[in-house]
Amino acid sequence: MHRWAPPRAILLSWAVLLVLLALTIMLAYQPLGTFNAPIALAIATTKALIVAAIFMELRERGPLMIVFASAGFIWLAILLWLAWVDFLTRPGFPPR
Repeated sequence: MHRWAPPRAILLSWAVLLVLLALTIMLAYQPLGTFNAPIALAIATTKALIVAAIFMELRERGPLMIVFASAGFIWLAILLWLAWVDFLTRPGFPPR
């Protein structure tokens, strides 16, 4: 009888995601000043790319599918940028 085993890429990506999760949790307790946000965003971006490549199977798709998936990420970046600009233009930000 043949026994089913998950593909190696899924197991490896799961392990990398767990390591990045632990790194995110450790980062939350480290006082890095202004570097906390950029490092946390870099870790989150890496996790999103792993999920997109492995679990959304974008690495096995054609260029058109990758373009449309990238458009979603670009739209998310635009929305985050607009939210950040909104906070920066509010009076009394940052709180003193």
